[in-house]
Amino acid sequence: MATRPIVPQHARGEVLNGGAAKQKAGRAGGNNRRALGDIGNLVTIRGAEGKPQQPINRPVTRSFGAQLLANAQAAENKKQVTVVVDGGVQGKPVAHKKVTIKPKPEAVIEISPDTTEVAKKEKPPSPSNYQKKQGSSKKKAHHTLSAALTARSKAACGVKQQIINIDAADAENHLAAVEYVEDMYKFYRLAETSSRVHDYMDSQGDINMKMRAILVDWLIEVHHKFELMPESLYLTIYIVDQYLSRQTVYKKELQLVGMSAMLIASKYEEIWAPEVNDLVCISDRAYSREQVLMMEKLILGKLEWNLTVPTPYVFLVRFIKAAVADQEMENMVFYLAELGLVHYATVMYCPSMVAASAVYVARCTLNKTPLWDETLKLHTGFSEPQLLSCAKLLVNFQLGASENRLQVVYRKYSSPARKAVALVPPAKSLLAA
Repeated sequence: MATRPIVPQHARGEVLNGGAAKQKAGRAGGNNRRALGDIGNLVTIRGAEGKPQQPINRPVTRSFGAQLLANAQAAENKKQVTVVVDGGVQGKPVAHKKVTIKPKPEAVIEISPDTTEVAKKEKPPSPSNYQKKQGSSKKKAHHTLSAALTARSKAACGVKQQIINIDAADAENHLAAVEYVEDMYKFYRLAETSSRVHDYMDSQGDINMKMRAILVDWLIEVHHKFELMPESLYLTIYIVDQYLSRQTVYKKELQLVGMSAMLIASKYEEIWAPEVNDLVCISDRAYSREQVLMMEKLILGKLEWNLTVPTPYVFLVRFIKAAVADQEMENMVFYLAELGLVHYATVMYCPSMVAASAVYVARCTLNKTPLWDETLKLHTGFSEPQLLSCAKLLVNFQLGASENRLQVVYRKYSSPARKAVALVPPAKSLLAA
């Protein structure tokens, strides 16, 4: 087993011969070294007035060093603390090290003539957001007032107004069929003549105009409760009028005709049509399921299954787009059109005439300027004098809506959801025209 060499130990305080010689030589040279002087046990801190303090004979630990740094920072907000390490290695001069304590970063902006000139050359000052908003609002207000004044002056001077391309915004919308929309409406104008409902009330012996108005008012309410599409409502009224113009109906079967007509229109227009039992329940079971289905067959046979017809709704959508209508005006147009559905007198006019008159009366009621422009004249095909007869009829319906016993349409368009357009005073000036 190997043995470890034994090193002779010396007693504490005993100095070797070589060490004693070096110690004596150091004393002779005047280098008064202290123990552990080479690791910086002496710290000198510059005071508040720049005078060094008395050296502290204490080992610099972490906590002590942190305390010294904190005291130095607190002394009149001085930013520099000098730590002097005293001691040398074998008679070398003492090295003084300066430690700079950086304060917490602060947002300091240095401004000088040179920097300001460079900044002006590189980037011009931009207006604030408030100035931008204020300037844009002034431009919008100026544009609105000037547009109204320009429209009135052009109308007074007889200057032709510019025709707006109402399909420009839908150029990329393939569902809008911008390439074929004009041809489609030319076909609708030809088709509405052949599918138009003529006066039939004289041929009906058991029903009259009031009974028809009550039926249509009830159908509008059922349509609203079922939340059906607008196309279904207008097609329902068309089917009722077409069937009554071709077949004599008794009074007790009139509601049955309306229920079956709504069933047919819903199957044609809706994705999810109401069930027959739903219609039976909403009629308070006045008719059976078999009666509804039997009347459906009779109606389709009399109409020869011809359901693809231009109703007033087809023209309303196009004319509202040509009028560049907002939400309030759109609701006003539909309010007037549904008032026309209830009253039998509008059957005398073609669907495009009723739709154009509804747009014209709505613009007059809401004080739009101009009341009729070249764009509307182009797309509707009617001028103002041509619309006056039907427009006066709609204004009369609007005047008596609040006092009429049939209140479904009036209540429907008095709600805030539809901008309460039924509460707007009618345009009585049209009656004097």
